[in-house]
Amino acid sequence: MDKLVGGWSETKDATEEIQFICNEVKCQVKEKTNKKYGIYKAVKYRSQLVAGMNYLIKVHVGCDDYLHIRVLEGFRCDGIDYVLTCVEECHHICDPLIP
Repeated sequence: MDKLVGGWSETKDATEEIQFICNEVKCQVKEKTNKKYGIYKAVKYRSQLVAGMNYLIKVHVGCDDYLHIRVLEGFRCDGIDYVLTCVEECHHICDPLIP
């Protein structure tokens, strides 16, 4: 069961929903890394159900370069809020997503 509270899911291929989440925090990623990204494509992810949902996402940013980003999807009275909580640079396609 992937939705076990507190446990991380297995690594899965990114979906349109995961790409949407990445796009929602792209400005936060650019601020944190002080870089602009021509390529910014989610490729893999893991999720964790907490008070909201944590996502750990592998993002292709060009050539052999990947970011690992962690995003908290929180719920507010006026909708959903996405907050970037961590960015790890200098990853490769074969690097596992480790919480």
